[in-house]
Amino acid sequence: MMEMVYGIQARQSLRLTEISRALGEKVSVKKNVERLSRQLGRVGLWRFVTLRLLKMAAKRIGEATLLVLDISDLSKKYARRMEYLAKVRDGSEKEEGRGYWTLNVIGAEIGSARVVPLYGRLYSPQAPDWGSENAEIQRAIAEVSAATEGRGIWVLDRGKLFDYLLDRGHRFIIRLRGDRSLESGSLQSALLTAQDCPALFVEYVAKEESDQERPLRLEVGYRKVRLPGRPELLTLVVVRGFGTEPLMLLTDLSIKRSRKSVWHVVAAYMSRWRVEETIRFLKQSYELEDIRLLTYVRLQNMVAILMAVAYFTAVYLELRLKLRVLMKHVLRAARRVFGVPDFRLYALADGIKHFLFSQSRGLKPALPPPKPYFVQRFLFDV
Repeated sequence: MMEMVYGIQARQSLRLTEISRALGEKVSVKKNVERLSRQLGRVGLWRFVTLRLLKMAAKRIGEATLLVLDISDLSKKYARRMEYLAKVRDGSEKEEGRGYWTLNVIGAEIGSARVVPLYGRLYSPQAPDWGSENAEIQRAIAEVSAATEGRGIWVLDRGKLFDYLLDRGHRFIIRLRGDRSLESGSLQSALLTAQDCPALFVEYVAKEESDQERPLRLEVGYRKVRLPGRPELLTLVVVRGFGTEPLMLLTDLSIKRSRKSVWHVVAAYMSRWRVEETIRFLKQSYELEDIRLLTYVRLQNMVAILMAVAYFTAVYLELRLKLRVLMKHVLRAARRVFGVPDFRLYALADGIKHFLFSQSRGLKPALPPPKPYFVQRFLFDV
């Protein structure tokens, strides 16, 4: 794990040849790649890494922390031999292709640029253990909720999990499709309910288009509703101004008739867009779509390790007092013409790569000398 996290950051690549070169071992790159590939093929490594990451990251999750769940495609347009390739919708090229899906859970706070990577899993509908997309989402919610002891508010773009979330007492904010049925005096579609909802207040936000900001006038209102067959009284928050149809957000949070209370739900969902930028950061900075592992187990394990790398970049550098000075040097080392951007994970990743790559000594000089075998055996038994 140390070698993988070090190598990925030193080369900003998931290719085993690049990771091997970063380690600076005396053995040949070919032999090192074979060793790393063998270790990466361990069944159960994904779960081990994920649970350890959740144990560390859960301490950063509070009652009001947003748990943003995002499903993204991993396009492998030219791959032929990779195991269990499936049909995906390439988000960048807006066309169907071949590849995998990744499910990520990122913690975020309203009004803060900080993010906490929590969970990452690669899956394929062609794999033998595949159940359904809902089953994958429920697995992620169960794993994260167990680690956080139920803290946090789930922010989703999926509307088929209401029974699952309500039965388990999870708080949520979910974007609705217009054809979802709601009860509000009478049974009708969410779109008709939203169109009948009066605006409570007006809010102005800035939308970036072609490197320019354009002000948007948003009309925000809400209405108490129920899901068919469910007794819980929920709140439908309606936002007009983003597009031709209103944005419809259903939540079980306690909402008062005040600007602050209603806008809190809208701001929480808008934080989802910041998390989508985190996913783009992982894809671009570490060349996720250039991954070249052939077996499904190795692909899943590598995605879990990548989330550990993201946690180190986004959280660990700021948590560790001894590394705060290093973070300043890392940001300074990032070779960027226009300085550090607002989304500074890119600058941190570039700076870490430049800092580690310039050392050209590999990982071993920084490690303590190995303990005698009997000490290692004792520690393992403990």
